[in-house]
Amino acid sequence: MDVLKEMIRTVPDFPKPGIQFYDITTLLKNPYGLRTTIDRLVECIDDPNVDTVIGVEARGFIFAPALAYRLKAGFVPVRKPRKLPAATETISYDLEYGTDTLEIHKDAIGDGHRVIIADDLLATGGTARAVVDLVERLGGTVAGLAFVVELDFLNGREKLKDYKVSSLLRYDE
Repeated sequence: MDVLKEMIRTVPDFPKPGIQFYDITTLLKNPYGLRTTIDRLVECIDDPNVDTVIGVEARGFIFAPALAYRLKAGFVPVRKPRKLPAATETISYDLEYGTDTLEIHKDAIGDGHRVIIADDLLATGGTARAVVDLVERLGGTVAGLAFVVELDFLNGREKLKDYKVSSLLRYDE
C-alpha cells in the first residue's frame, strides 16, 4: 500500500450514511505526507511552460499555491459565488443532488495561458469540468489536472477524457 494512502483516515457514513469519506487532514498534518504529496503532484506535471495553477475552493487552495511556487507559475483561486471582489466569469453545473456555481476573476487567465487545475479530489468530475470550461472561456489552455485522490468508481475521469489527468491515490470502492 502507498505510504500516503496509509496516512488518509477513512470515515464511514460521512457526510451521510453509505458514504465512505477519505479525510486528507491526517495526511496534511504529517510533514512527510504533505511534502511528499506536493513533490508527487509536481512530478505529474510534465509541461515546463505552465503560467498558472488554479486551486478550486476550498481544499484545492491547499495544494495549488505550493504547486505554483514549485512550477514558477502564478496561482488563481476559483471560488464559490460572491467571494471575489472584481468582475467574474461564472459557471453553474449539475451535481448528482442539485447544482453548484463557481467563479473566477475575468482577468485571471489570459489568451493562451497554460493552466494546471489542482484539487484534492476527483469524484464525479462535475466540478473539474466546470473549471476547465471557465479556463477555456477566458482563452486559456488546460495543460493538465492534478488531484490527490480519485474515486475511480464514480468515473469522473470520463468527463475529462480530452485532458491529461493525474491522481496520486486511487480508490475503487
